[in-house]
Amino acid sequence: MRRLEELSEAEILALAVASEEEDSRIYRHFALRLRGAYPASARVFEDMAVEEDEHRQRLLGLYEKKFGTELPYITRQDVRGFMRRSPVWLMKDLRIETVRGQAALMERQASRFYAQAAGRVHDTEVRRLLGDLAASEARHEQRAEELEATYLTPEARGAEDAEARRALLLQVVQPGLAGLIDGSISTLAPIFAAAFATHRSEDAFLVGLAASIGAGISMGLTEALSDDGAITGRGHPWLRGTVCGVMTALGGLGHTLPYLITDFWLATTIAALVVAVELFVIAWVRWRYMETPIFSAMVQVVLGGVLVLLAGIFIGSS
Repeated sequence: MRRLEELSEAEILALAVASEEEDSRIYRHFALRLRGAYPASARVFEDMAVEEDEHRQRLLGLYEKKFGTELPYITRQDVRGFMRRSPVWLMKDLRIETVRGQAALMERQASRFYAQAAGRVHDTEVRRLLGDLAASEARHEQRAEELEATYLTPEARGAEDAEARRALLLQVVQPGLAGLIDGSISTLAPIFAAAFATHRSEDAFLVGLAASIGAGISMGLTEALSDDGAITGRGHPWLRGTVCGVMTALGGLGHTLPYLITDFWLATTIAALVVAVELFVIAWVRWRYMETPIFSAMVQVVLGGVLVLLAGIFIGSS
């Protein structure tokens, strides 16, 4: 592997050609992946790919003029410290925010490369082209905004924002909410049953820890194995499973950790307050993302939580 300063001018131009070819293919792949759900944004990336092709043609024309038609084979992977592309285009569930962020990063990296390369060549014509491309890449973010203004009409932007929100709900919020509800409510009965059966904080803590971790693993596997997302569009199953499992465990651990306090009644009081906070958070998420009326959300969640809590206390006290 070589460093940029060790490359000849011919190799720098060849590297630039290879980079423009790869970036063009990436933009076209973005367009292909986005075309179904985000057609206006797909057109933006198609136009950006055309501009990368134009850069490639300018670089090839200058290379042939200076060094002939034999292009040395060199890629990003052959140069130490050279810009790398995170392969987000291979993600099964490619989100529009991820694509836009990756495109902006690509343009900044390309601009930095051309600026560094221009400072290392002595041929004035090569230096001028590299400097022009550095400036062009630096302006691409503004150019992308201009293309979005052209293709992303208010109606198209609204439709794409709605699709992005739907993907967020299906892939993150819904499995996370299901996990939080299960972890916060289903673990109430075993934790408080153990607490009131023994009146020992350490016993309640161990039961809560086991219930929370076990529920997290169970819910995570259930979410991941129940739907591969191919038909429903709910995203990668293991992403959903991870979100669901983690939120389930956190929901149970929230009112388990107070039992690290040795004073039983103090620990129980704090745990009850934590439960109230958890139920409010669940109701807020349902109101914020599921458009459930806040009063209805509060009544439904609190009613369910109180019933499970009383069941645990009753069983533990009997």
